[in-house]
Amino acid sequence: GIPGILYPVAIMKLNIAYPVTGANKMIDITDPKILSIFMDKRMSSEVAIDALGEEFTGYVAKIGGGNDKQGFPMKQGVLVPGRVRLLLKEGSSCYRTRKDGERRRKSVRGCIVASDISALSLIITKKGDAEIPGLTDVTIPRRLGPNACR
Repeated sequence: GIPGILYPVAIMKLNIAYPVTGANKMIDITDPKILSIFMDKRMSSEVAIDALGEEFTGYVAKIGGGNDKQGFPMKQGVLVPGRVRLLLKEGSSCYRTRKDGERRRKSVRGCIVASDISALSLIITKKGDAEIPGLTDVTIPRRLGPNACR
């Protein structure tokens, strides 16, 4: 049959950043075998990303965060694979206060990667053998220079 009509196909967008050059690259992955290397891992855990393709051999990436299919962000320290409603205050991630002292109960996703994640952000921590075209072979200049302190 046609994929996605008879059985759902898990599509995950991987946003891969390489802080040394300042470049990032987004790839779509539909193969569940490749996605299985990220399942049940927590945010900020390091994963060998050899399964993404031969150009990623030897690379190690840290899971930076992500969003689920409905757009709820992953929050560090919430150790569940699903969604929870937390009372968030000023200074906490996933929430921006509108007034002084305002707190609000918001839905956030736990920090454990599961199959309902639609976008996952990865940060390369260890470079492998080969260059990745568009990621490690280009250098993007710094957008903002040093402040002129008066």
